[in-house]
Amino acid sequence: MPDTIILVDNNDAEVGTMDKLEAHQKGLLHRAFSILILNDTGKILLQQRAANKYHSANLWTNSCCSHPRPGETVVQTGQRRLFEEMGINCDLKEIGSFLYKHRFENGLTEHEYDHVLIGTHEGDPMPNPVEVQDYKWISPKALKEEMQLNPAKFTYWFAKALKALEQNG
Repeated sequence: MPDTIILVDNNDAEVGTMDKLEAHQKGLLHRAFSILILNDTGKILLQQRAANKYHSANLWTNSCCSHPRPGETVVQTGQRRLFEEMGINCDLKEIGSFLYKHRFENGLTEHEYDHVLIGTHEGDPMPNPVEVQDYKWISPKALKEEMQLNPAKFTYWFAKALKALEQNG
């Protein structure tokens, strides 16, 4: 069964559904989410995307990201995907959203209305190796320095998700 995602307009109102790969091939605006997990010392959990991802493979990014399925809320999907990707169960809350469009070298385009969710977790995750190559906990200060020194090591949307955390977290 193909992955079906929700197409939206610039106000996040649903306008239809489509196969995920087809939506990325056509660059159509769709609903997505980015999760940032923090621990009690304020460190942020990053994941390194698996090498088999069809875009942004091997890059560092937020704790989890994906697309809601038709009939699921962003938070419901976020909780499901966070457990599937990172083995973490926790409450999530939305702290903001942003819209972006980015074309990748392989011809695919991410055009997303991205909801930013946060949650807290103590201890190490249990990442799914199909989704996640590696993970690390990092302080906001160290992360900012690393992103300035090596921006090409991070996904395009990650800085936008972090901005929502800085503004609303």
